[in-house]
Amino acid sequence: MPQSKLITMDEFTIQETRKFPQATGELSTLLRDIGLAGKIINKQVRRAGLEDILGKHGATNVQGEEQMKLDVYSNDIMIDIFMNSPECAGIASEENDDHVCYEDTFSANSKYVVLFDPLDGSSNIDVNAPIGTIFAIYRRVSELGKPCTKEDFLQPGNRLMAAGYVIYGSSTMMVYATKLGVNGFTLEPSIGEFCLSHPNIKCPENGKIYSINQGNSSKYSDGMKAYLDYCMENKKEENRPYSHRYIGSMVGDLHRTLIKGGIFMYPADKSSTKGKLRLQYECNPMAFIVEAAGGKAMCNTGNILDIVPTELHQRTPIFIGSKNMVNKAMEFVMEKEVVG
Repeated sequence: MPQSKLITMDEFTIQETRKFPQATGELSTLLRDIGLAGKIINKQVRRAGLEDILGKHGATNVQGEEQMKLDVYSNDIMIDIFMNSPECAGIASEENDDHVCYEDTFSANSKYVVLFDPLDGSSNIDVNAPIGTIFAIYRRVSELGKPCTKEDFLQPGNRLMAAGYVIYGSSTMMVYATKLGVNGFTLEPSIGEFCLSHPNIKCPENGKIYSINQGNSSKYSDGMKAYLDYCMENKKEENRPYSHRYIGSMVGDLHRTLIKGGIFMYPADKSSTKGKLRLQYECNPMAFIVEAAGGKAMCNTGNILDIVPTELHQRTPIFIGSKNMVNKAMEFVMEKEVVG
């Protein structure tokens, strides 16, 4: 029986672009650039342990977190690729203090800016657990023909044009979402191309897995503790208990949640009263993906995508995944917590 024809990501994005006669192809070019960055980072990740790229870099990022060697490598790759892209006006990275504006003529006339976490879950590098790259693409709000401004990067997630991630696991996948939906592409090593493997991804409305750093439970609010008790109770009529899975990489945990259903939570606690994960580099892009797939993403005060950011490295609590599981979690959180 002949194999079905492989559809590369480039072919797929061209087909999608044809649905919009007014489309110029700039967004497709940016997605292709991100795919290229993913391939380069993947090549280096696959050689971890064979070259001197494991371990700590010896410096800290803007959040005061120790950088791993692959953090720095991945960040440099992303910056270089977008610097050479005619479709990117500027970037902001989780690893950098401020945004970077590309001031050449092509960039000044580009419509889009890109924000990214170059290597999410980098603490997992040395133990060979899943890690990934997260990205978010906004249409700029500043005047075309001039350098982009900080306001271009401080937009709420509901204005995203596209968002996605590359996960470096048992296979390497790139998953991205637009307002048309969510699609996943697996890297075919023999031809060096991302090929469509998970078309039209839908996040199940229910799931069996809850994902949270349960080691921090003593620092959680009463509402959060009550929800964890609910997850572990055995009531057959409600198909519980749930299983607890936590990789420690948002990309790894969210990829499983997107495909199989479940809930991923990183709430505020006594140590991180505003949450720990970054709104613009992690929470907004992941929320956009999950909601485009039919799931839900919330913080303590409402929908993640409705937050208007005031700073590049703003943090937020997040509850994200299967719609019914997120709704149930929020019932507990809102009932017993004082919303702040």
